[in-house]
Amino acid sequence: MLAALGFATIAVLLLVTMTKRASVLVALILLPVLAALIGGFAGDLGELILGGLSKVAPTGIMIAFAVLYFSLMVDAGLFDPLIRGLLRVARGDPLRITVATAVLTLCVALDGDGASTFLITVSALLPVYQRLGMNPLVLSGVVCLGAGVMNMVPWGGPTVRAMAALKLDSSEVFTPVLPAMGAGVAWVLVASYLLGRRERNRLAVLSPQGPAPDAGKDERDDREPATAATTATEPEPSRHATPATADGELKALRAPGDGPGTVRVPPLPRTWLNVFNLLLTITLVVCLIQEVMPLPVLFVLGFAIAALVNHPTWEQQQALLDKHAKNVVLVTTMIFAAGVLTGILSGTRMLDEMAETLVSVVPDSFGSHLPVAVAVTSMPLSLVFTPDAYYFGVLPVLAETAQGFGTDPAEVARAAVLGQMTTGFPLSPLTASTFILVGMSGVSLGEHQRFIFRWAFATTLVMTAAALLTGAFSL
Repeated sequence: MLAALGFATIAVLLLVTMTKRASVLVALILLPVLAALIGGFAGDLGELILGGLSKVAPTGIMIAFAVLYFSLMVDAGLFDPLIRGLLRVARGDPLRITVATAVLTLCVALDGDGASTFLITVSALLPVYQRLGMNPLVLSGVVCLGAGVMNMVPWGGPTVRAMAALKLDSSEVFTPVLPAMGAGVAWVLVASYLLGRRERNRLAVLSPQGPAPDAGKDERDDREPATAATTATEPEPSRHATPATADGELKALRAPGDGPGTVRVPPLPRTWLNVFNLLLTITLVVCLIQEVMPLPVLFVLGFAIAALVNHPTWEQQQALLDKHAKNVVLVTTMIFAAGVLTGILSGTRMLDEMAETLVSVVPDSFGSHLPVAVAVTSMPLSLVFTPDAYYFGVLPVLAETAQGFGTDPAEVARAAVLGQMTTGFPLSPLTASTFILVGMSGVSLGEHQRFIFRWAFATTLVMTAAALLTGAFSL
């Protein structure tokens, strides 16, 4: 009875979220509540929900302050010198441009927000690709690869969902796959080199003289306005404006690229402030890796320090919070709604019953290999399942099933984040940010998927092999 009710709850959750019959937030809350009422747990409903909310509270706090911190750093222009430096070093060589695209994406995607990553990288680099006659599919593809790997960070959506769904922390999910993520980053650089070399050869055939000798020498060339293809899909650049001055006025702006969402740079940057932000970010990342303090505490302290230094007045701090409140609310409410789902499914023992049912039909010889199977299938399933449906509906059942065969549920979580809405999200039609990428690049979704799918799938396979070699999960 409980197993059937649990499977029905997850099936309906998948159905309503994939068909957009209801918002994820509403479905995550009301469907498990309805299941609990049907199962006769009305008297325990409050305790079950409160228990689930308590479990995901640290994760919700972490993601809220992580979004605020990195949004502040993007606003402050932390990545602007990197953008200018990469464009200067590339000097018009398609291969260098492609590798620079990968490096820029890997750095900008540190905030775990795919939409802002696509806005910054495509806006800054598309004029360069257009000037050199490079295939825009190379731009969208390389950005896809870099953003996919970096979406594994513990404040990114997939890893946050995995931790929330299984009630784990970053030391159990993210830290063990750091070597695998490093292998994924290395593969992205290799893939960008191969794609860049192929593009250089293609352009050499079309124009034996090669790129224009002055390409990349004039900064104005790198800032040519994007064509109509660039602005056909023009989301509101809500996260990248320069911070307000003390009197509330906005300074004059200039930009390294002219597309929508381009990072804005103050005419007279405050060098000491840029250095402080860089040192603070490096310190924060090192502390995250070394687990000096719990992640929520580190981001709370990091954001408070950054806000005080970058926005010293009350008015500026309030403007900062008002500007990014929408992003924070959207993410954190989803995390707490997931707590309702997991709290009810766990507290009523629906998950236990579902796992026992699956264990009874899974061959004994296959159960111990479940993490590998999850890792290999995780990237393609990004095209089928939304991140919420997979991590809050499918992953808990897989983890409970693996536990029945003596496998740590954390291993299943580690396997899932190697592809499910990490390497797979920039190709998935189920995520809005994918359409930002293809729309701003001026390519169709189908072309983009056909061009980069095998490269993205290879990223997951490389990280899976690295995870097996480093013991993140067992074969």
